Amino acid sequence: MSQPPESNIPWEVLTLVATNLDPKTLATASSVSKQWCTTMTSDHLWAHPCTTHFPSISHLHSTTLPYHRLYNLGFTATKRRHLPPPQPSITLQNLLFVITLTTSTSPPLTITKPCTELALDPSSLFRFDIDVSDHRKWSKYEVLDDTRVTWNVVLGGYEGVFTMMDCKGRGSFFSGSDGWFTAELPVAGWWSGGGSSGLVAEMRVAVREEVGGDGRRGVVGSVSVGVLSVVTWRYVCVDDCLRYLQHFLEP
Repeated sequence: MSQPPESNIPWEVLTLVATNLDPKTLATASSVSKQWCTTMTSDHLWAHPCTTHFPSISHLHSTTLPYHRLYNLGFTATKRRHLPPPQPSITLQNLLFVITLTTSTSPPLTITKPCTELALDPSSLFRFDIDVSDHRKWSKYEVLDDTRVTWNVVLGGYEGVFTMMDCKGRGSFFSGSDGWFTAELPVAGWWSGGGSSGLVAEMRVAVREEVGGDGRRGVVGSVSVGVLSVVTWRYVCVDDCLRYLQHFLEP
């Protein structure tokens, strides 16, 4: 019994059909064979997808840089832009907060808080309330207009330290008010061309009134710290801040 003759699809038909294929199908078809690759990577098939999806890149077209390569460049660049950021290499469990208050009339007072002892914000924002009620010296420390604060973040084992702020507050402190301290954070990484990190470290010192033998005075009621974005003026998420801090804390 004779075998039926093998049918071959004319290349003219394939080329005609290929004009209606999407870029993904064209790319798949080009891997079938060398001849299919030559046909399915023709400029006339890729010119429209390239100019439609990546018009700025399509202007780079030349005899040495065909449209299918330009489309691939644009597609790869788009995918990279939408890749999720990598997980930070440090965690809150690795960090200590060291906060120091200084005034002209009192010696420096320091509190060290492992981040494991701090309550995480419900929205996972880099903002923390630090309880000083169990630190008698802090709850008795008088807050003056020249109060200076220093906030250091320390990597576990004291392998690295980064100063978030070292500054004086704004305005006058009095009972029932909040003392606000802010400092713009430097750019992370190798770039130091005068740009901004877009981040601001913030500390709030709530002042309460205490009446004693020396009369009334304002003392530390509570302390809160956080990191804000200057674009949205909202607190940044924990992972974003950890990715920032790892540039300064890791060896």
